[in-house]
This record gives sequence, C-alpha cells and structure tokens, in this order.
Amino acid sequence: MRKRTVFAWGVAIVCFVVLMIVTPAIPQSQAYHDFADKREFFGKIPLSYRVSDSPYVSVFFCCDKRLVEKFSTGIPNTLNVVSNFPFFVIGVIGLVLCYRGNYFRLSLQGELWGWTFFYIGVAAVAFGSSYYHLKPNDARLVWDRLPMTVAFTSIIAIFIIERIDEKKGTISIIPLLMAGIISILYWRQGRYLFLWFFDDLRPYAVVQFVPCIAIPVMAILLPPMYTHSTYWLWAAGFYLLAKVEEAADKVIYRWTYHIVSGHTLKHLCAAMVPVFLILMLAKRNVETERQSLLQTWRVSWTKVKENGTSVETYNCSYSTVPVVEQPVEQLEQEKERETSSFTQT
Repeated sequence: MRKRTVFAWGVAIVCFVVLMIVTPAIPQSQAYHDFADKREFFGKIPLSYRVSDSPYVSVFFCCDKRLVEKFSTGIPNTLNVVSNFPFFVIGVIGLVLCYRGNYFRLSLQGELWGWTFFYIGVAAVAFGSSYYHLKPNDARLVWDRLPMTVAFTSIIAIFIIERIDEKKGTISIIPLLMAGIISILYWRQGRYLFLWFFDDLRPYAVVQFVPCIAIPVMAILLPPMYTHSTYWLWAAGFYLLAKVEEAADKVIYRWTYHIVSGHTLKHLCAAMVPVFLILMLAKRNVETERQSLLQTWRVSWTKVKENGTSVETYNCSYSTVPVVEQPVEQLEQEKERETSSFTQT
C-alpha cells in the first residue's frame, strides 16, 4: 500500500512537471476585470437626479461639484458585490453545524478538519470576492481566489478520507492547502521577482479544474463511506453551470435586457454548491454495503430492463355446462298448445 501511494504521488508530480514544460505560460488577462454590469446602487443622490430641479442643490452643485459627485455614487459594481453575501451565510451555517452537537455526525477527526477548512473558505469568499469587485484589479484578485483555493483543496482531502484512506486523507489536508496557496503566490507575487518566469496561471488552473474533474469521477467510481452520494453530482453540476455563466457574462447581461449579468448569476449558482453539501451531510448515514454509484446504476438499469421484458401470463380454465335435451313428442305438444291459444284469441 505504501509503495502504491509513493507511486501515485510520483506519477502526479511527473505529470505536473511535464505539463509545465510542454504548455506555454498563461498570464492574467486584464480583460478579465472588465465585467458587464458596472452599475452602482444605494447612493445618497441617484446619478439620474436632475440638479436643476432644486434651487438649493443647484447652488450647492455650482459651489462644489466634486462633493456632489462623491455623494451621488453608490456601491461600485453593486450586484457583483452583494451577490457574494450568500457565501458568508452558508459558510457560517456549515461551521456551526460542524461543531454544534456534532449535527453532521462526523466520526473521523480528519473529516472534521476538512469540512472546517472548507466552510471557512466558503465564508471567506464573501469578503475576498466583495473586496475584489469593489475595484477589480490583479492585486485584489488574489484575495478573491485565495479562499476559493482553500475550499477546493479541502474537498479533495475530504474525498481521499472518505473514498480511499482515512489516514492518507488526513495527512494530505495541510499539503493540499499549501499547494493551493503556492499556486496563488506563483501567479501574483512572482510578477515582481522574475517577470520572465512568473505571472503564470497554470498551477492555479490545475488546483481549480482538477477537483472539477476528479470529484465527479471519484463520486461515480469509488465506493462511498456514506449514503446520499448523488449530492456530490448536484454540487458539481451547479459549479459547472456557474463557470458557464461566468464565461457568458456579457451575453447573459444582454439577453436579460441589462437586468442581471452572468457573473452575478455565477455567484448565486456557486453558492448552491455548499448548500447541497450541507444537505448531504445532514441526511447521510454510514453505508453498510459500500457500493459505487456506477454499480448502483448498473443494478437499477438491470432491474428496469428485466421489468420491461417480463410478460405477465394468466391461466384460464373453462368448465362445461351440461345441456338437457327435451324429447320430440314434448316439443310437438307445446307447439299445439301455442297454436290453439292463438286461434282462441
């Protein structure tokens, strides 16, 4: 088992090194900060306010135009900022339920640590992402991506604990968290050290997108420790939907007639991921017969096919009813009686 673990880590490291050698560097595009919805709400004086309608404000405007402009602005990129609030609520709820009376029934210490880091990361996304969207730039983007990286790496450690080995998963929590943090530093801080070598998003892309592929695959192929594993697939589906909405930010903003942008919807869909995981933790029990989702689907499909091809048979029995025949003379007498009664009438 130890040799297999060393071999697996060796293969992963070699693949990463080959990826870094073969693929070109991916710098951070400045167009990433150009979001569709730049509206500002909750200002003291709306931007559409007609100053000339009020003599007092008109005089005030003439005296100090900059002061009026200061009070007229609201929260920059308002919807992209406030749509991060669900992350804080859901993260706090997850943390409380982890420790309040062991509501989630976490029996392993590694599980408790993993889910703690995950919900801390989710709650921190609300602050980091809001801080970034107030004034989008590379320096603030670090604080947007850092909490998400903590959440991604924690989920991978939790999967290792539940699906592969408890001890290995617990030991991997800190190394995975450090790998995520280093991927952020490699991209951002390296810009000031070696411009020709750093400013590279490839390590961060690995940290972000490998869990998106690995988690659904592991959820389907590896036998779970607990029930309700399908919630993992729901969470992965909503995260995939969030990435699609992020890519179609301006398209969705145009389709909705400038009501809501794709990036705002991305925040709301991504916030559904920890919601599904909270529901899973609340409902699940220890799986007595560890069977992967793929095996479960195969058994269900076999039953459906058997039910579809089976034909119900019915056994019918027939009984004979005896017929009593009357003599010919008796029939003639009855005919004569009928004709006599007819002539009398």
